[in-house]
Amino acid sequence: MAINKNLLEILACPKCKGDIRLTKKEDGLICYNCRLFYPIRDGIPVMLIDEAISMDKT
Repeated sequence: MAINKNLLEILACPKCKGDIRLTKKEDGLICYNCRLFYPIRDGIPVMLIDEAISMDKT
């Protein structure tokens, strides 16, 4: 299930309040400021800082 493009326009990183981008695979959202990956599960973005995956660890 694809994420709604209108929703992407209003979402912001919960940590820094910066812009987020959809990954090419559309499996998550990335904040390049914080270098955090927020997964999308069942079409719903999990925008919890504790659930985010650091891109520095990958």
